[in-house]
Amino acid sequence: MFDDKSKKYINTYVPLEPVDINEYKPFVDKELLEELRFMADPLKNKVWANVNSTVIGGGVAEMLQSVIPFARGLGVDARWFVIEGNDEFFSVTKKFHNLLQGLNQKITLEEIFHAYLDTIDQNTRDVRVVGHMVTIHDPQPAAIIMNGNVYGHTIWRCHIDTSHASRRIWRFLLPYINQYEGAIFSSKEFMKENVQIPAYEISPSIDPLKKKNRQRTREEALASLAEIFNENDIDPERPIVAAISRYDIHKNQKTIIEAFKAAKTGLKKGVNPILVIVGNSATDDPEGMKTYEEIREFAEDEKDIRLLLNVENNDEVIGSLMCVADCFIHISTREGFGLVVTEAMWQGTPVIGSKVGGIVKQVIDGHNGYLVEPHDVPGIAKAIRHILDDDVVRKTFSENARKTVRQQFLLPHMLKKELALMRYCLEIDNKIPDFRINKLAYKEIEQALYGRTAWPFSTDDLKKHLEIIQEGMDGSSGST
Repeated sequence: MFDDKSKKYINTYVPLEPVDINEYKPFVDKELLEELRFMADPLKNKVWANVNSTVIGGGVAEMLQSVIPFARGLGVDARWFVIEGNDEFFSVTKKFHNLLQGLNQKITLEEIFHAYLDTIDQNTRDVRVVGHMVTIHDPQPAAIIMNGNVYGHTIWRCHIDTSHASRRIWRFLLPYINQYEGAIFSSKEFMKENVQIPAYEISPSIDPLKKKNRQRTREEALASLAEIFNENDIDPERPIVAAISRYDIHKNQKTIIEAFKAAKTGLKKGVNPILVIVGNSATDDPEGMKTYEEIREFAEDEKDIRLLLNVENNDEVIGSLMCVADCFIHISTREGFGLVVTEAMWQGTPVIGSKVGGIVKQVIDGHNGYLVEPHDVPGIAKAIRHILDDDVVRKTFSENARKTVRQQFLLPHMLKKELALMRYCLEIDNKIPDFRINKLAYKEIEQALYGRTAWPFSTDDLKKHLEIIQEGMDGSSGST
């Protein structure tokens, strides 16, 4: 039954060596770092595998680039696996993404069964993913569990707000999701009905050691931006309104442009702002370029708007732009958590955010920014004017925004929950984590009622199975 020695291990991508967690001392309390060391001690050399669909582009890849080194710095054997897919696969999973966020999107059975399931099958038919805990990120690789080649305590982590998901796509994914041992959502409000497995709330975070999130002076930031400002005729002496995200229909860039144009008519005399919109295209988002072209055409006649795409030295440019911006706008119509909001707040930039997804967990209206309805052009324009016209508002929001991120949304805070979940899955701790969302799940009731009295494997089968798993734990996981 388990004689599959011919199977290989999916290739891994390891972005960084373990990081020394003492480097985080300037950003969080030393008590938190000591607690993380204590929590990680019994997890040393335990394998924590993570699977997603892209190495470059998108928030999940960026998060893993920090999570993996941090976990390794604590002694956890964290690994990163990336599935392969062609343009057709990513086109279909982009439709999944849109449908899960409640957007009307046509999708055919041929696309689901050919482009999606066949690609998943090709990725898992002859390979295995092994870990004491295995976290599968988002819908792209969700069905990877179907071939029975994922070994370990399996968790599906959803970075999307699925509360308004299309019932059709949710019904398709749900049988795969319910095969996992647990699920993680960025907010308890994001979980849709009929999840029959334990569910947990873990907000994502930003890494203060990343180049993008480095604390810099205005002078340092302007030096980094000098070339791109010169190339795009951006005057740093003018107030800058910034918007940074993928070019995507959900990111609502057209409304940002409309609100900016409306805001300019009521500003104090002498206040002459410029809007800078920056966007990247990710390998798993083939619709991005089409959206960019539509927005470029929409803003064609506006002399105070600059659209930038896939800028070089991206992290330094983005971090520096956030630092010098007088106002940051992120008014998505659908949003998982909105880490770009966290990043802007960490740079001390007043944020105007929509009352959507995880943005409402970060922006406290009137305290560290403004919350608006995503299509309320007059309301957004009014918020822009308040921030640009009032130095006291800008200074207050800036200080409060940094404080909010420091206390809640830096990487060590998220790792504390990840470690707690891993300890619980591995039965190091028996108490259910306090960030559990749902009550007793169907799978737990089933286990409590029936246990494993009818164990279907022979002793020899079980021995072979354990040998295969141990081989993976010992490091036979592909290239590094």
